[in-house]
Amino acid sequence: MCMPQVPPARYLQRARDLVDARYADPITVDDLAAAAGLSRAHFSRMFTRTFGESPRAYLQTRRLERAAALLRFTDRSVADICAMVGLQSVGSFTTSFARVYGLPPAAYRASLPPAAVYARVPSCILMRDTRPPADSRVKTARGEKTARPVQS
Repeated sequence: MCMPQVPPARYLQRARDLVDARYADPITVDDLAAAAGLSRAHFSRMFTRTFGESPRAYLQTRRLERAAALLRFTDRSVADICAMVGLQSVGSFTTSFARVYGLPPAAYRASLPPAAVYARVPSCILMRDTRPPADSRVKTARGEKTARPVQS
C-alpha cells in the first residue's frame, strides 16, 4: 500500500511556525531546514518558491513586525526592543526598520499616539470603576432599585 505524499508546503510550514514562535531566538537556516526535514539548499529553494521570500528574509520580516508592535504598544527603549526581537545591532536594526517602515524606530514611535493610549485595563476594574455608586440608585415602591432621576 502506498502512503500519500505530504505536500512540500506542509514541511515548510513547520519551519515557518518555528520562526513565528521563536523569532527572538538565534535561529539559523540550518535549524529551519532541520525542522522541515530537508537539506539546507533544497529547503531554501522550496521555502522561497512557496512563500515568496527567503527564510532569512521571512525571519527578518517577523522580527521587524514584532519590533513595530512593541514600538506602538510599549515605552521600551529602541535598544531593548532590538534585543527583545533577537537582533544584535541597534544600528542595523534602525537601518532595516527604516527601509521597511519608512522611518527609523524612534521617529516611527513619535508619529503614533503614546503607548499609554493602548494600555489595557482588566474588565473587573472597568466594571468596578464604571459602575454607578450605590447611593445613586433609589428604591421603587416595589423595593426595586433604579437609577436616580437626573436633576435639571
